[in-house]
Amino acid sequence: MAKKVYYQQNNGHLPDTPPHYLGALASACWRKIVPFLESTGRVERIDVGLIEQYCANYEIYRNAYDDIRQNGIQAKIFSSLQDSSGKIVGKDFVGFRKNPAVATMKDAVNQLNSIGVQLGLTPKGRQELMQIASHKNEKSVAEQLKESGLV
Repeated sequence: MAKKVYYQQNNGHLPDTPPHYLGALASACWRKIVPFLESTGRVERIDVGLIEQYCANYEIYRNAYDDIRQNGIQAKIFSSLQDSSGKIVGKDFVGFRKNPAVATMKDAVNQLNSIGVQLGLTPKGRQELMQIASHKNEKSVAEQLKESGLV
């Protein structure tokens, strides 16, 4: 039996189980959103890459958030004071440094928002998909003229 092309596998539906290479949090995200996406009927097998990206970015977001919770948004920076022999005799506070996880979390949130709109996982995204679907059902002006007998 010939194997179906990728987008036709599973009858064009998304797989229920997440890919083995996704982490635990990304896999949990997959199991939450795929049933919803399937219920909308607007996402197909070919969109799996977007869903993987969404789930992977969710895991990055969560890991960055956990790091921020453990280490704070910023850390104090100290400069060491040494005596003439090189022995550290004290430390001077010189300011703060932003936790790099803050930027990582921000990037992941931006990706989640961008991909979420494409998949219809946000109110705006769902509205846009509904408009696209309603336009697909509308007949073109040429079709309407042909049916009316004017052409």
